[in-house]
Amino acid sequence: MRIKPVPEPPADLATLAEFQRAVPLVPGSTDDCCARLRDRRDLPSRQRANDWLAFLRTLELARETPRGFVRTDTEPTPESVRNGLRDGVLFVPEALSLLRAASPAEPVTAETLFSATRESVPRHDRARDADWERSWRNRADRLLRWLALVDLAALIERDEGLDGECAPDDPGRGYVAGDALSGA
Repeated sequence: MRIKPVPEPPADLATLAEFQRAVPLVPGSTDDCCARLRDRRDLPSRQRANDWLAFLRTLELARETPRGFVRTDTEPTPESVRNGLRDGVLFVPEALSLLRAASPAEPVTAETLFSATRESVPRHDRARDADWERSWRNRADRLLRWLALVDLAALIERDEGLDGECAPDDPGRGYVAGDALSGA
């Protein structure tokens, strides 16, 4: 099963390790773990903390035991995060396929990824969110940035703006296959 939540990617893997360290070593309930994540990582809501907990589980940086959640001893390396993304996050295979076919002239954008996966967005997500298209476009943007974090995608600089680069928060920024995907 692939998870849907894709939290805002950290600046680097060291910051991801800080999220992992916010999960307890001694098992705790989901509520306890979410409260701890929220407090230690200054997350705005319990839902955001729950999304992070699910994501950390998918990356095998946390696990659920009969007594609750604990962090694992796994270090968040580029390879381990790549594997977790490939194996456990919804629409990563589709994103990787698009990235392999992309070029600097025709990069993958959040809109490209959303358009390619739009019909596969679960019905219940469409029904419960009146603005589901915007939500899933934003998710596509975060997913591409996670892939770039571990070199599965590479950001393409474009001639927009005075400095010749697209802004970091530009939803139209484009990506091609990163070194880790090109060499695979």
